[in-house]
Formats: sequence, C-alpha cells, structure tokens
Amino acid sequence: VQLQAFGGGVVQAGDFLRLSCAASGGTLGGTLMAWFRQAPGKEREFVAGVAWRGGSTDYSDFVRGRFTITREDAKNMVYLQMNSLKAEDTAVYYCGGDRSHRYTNSRMPSAYDIWGRGTQVTVSS
Repeated sequence: VQLQAFGGGVVQAGDFLRLSCAASGGTLGGTLMAWFRQAPGKEREFVAGVAWRGGSTDYSDFVRGRFTITREDAKNMVYLQMNSLKAEDTAVYYCGGDRSHRYTNSRMPSAYDIWGRGTQVTVSS
C-alpha cells in the first residue's frame, strides 16, 4: 500500500484547509491511520489518529477542537479537516498507517509502517 497526502496550501490565520490521504495498491481497511506533522528543525509530531476498528479518534492537545480526522475505507481515503488555523500549524503534514493491529491508536511515529509523501501547510499570521 502506498499513501499520498494532498490538499495543503498557503492560507491566513483563521482559515481552514482539508487534507486528504489516498491509498493505492491496497486497502485501508484494518489499518490504523494518523496524521503527523513536521516543522523545520523539529521532530515529527502526532496530530490526529483514527482507529482501524470502531473509528475511535485521538487528537493532540494543540489541535483538539479545531481539527477533525475521518476515514472512508470504501474509498481508501483519510481526511483531516483543519479549522481556525494558526501560524504554529505551519508544517509538512504526513499520513501514516499501521497494519499490525497492535494499537487502537498510537502517537508514536515508530508505530506506523507506511507513510505518504507530505503536503505543505503554511499559515500566515
């Protein structure tokens, strides 16, 4: 399975964006999916995740209430709706997948075995 994130762009603070993660070469069914981000000079950090079974979600404190992660397994897609964007949300956003069924959700990048190419989100203040 290969992942591709897209939908990034340049927006102003307070605006919104919707990121998409598309899977090819396989299905996302049974895969824990998450969004991470990485700003220049910083480590990759967890943003949001959605479980492979039951659909439970997890959010980092800095996006909870502003971002929403959803998945459509029938379309092999995962989305990240980002509202009320802030300058500090500027980063490259990546989608990751874990097919092991070890975790309901995980905030550790090392838990994920497939990654998509990132998409740049730039928020100007």
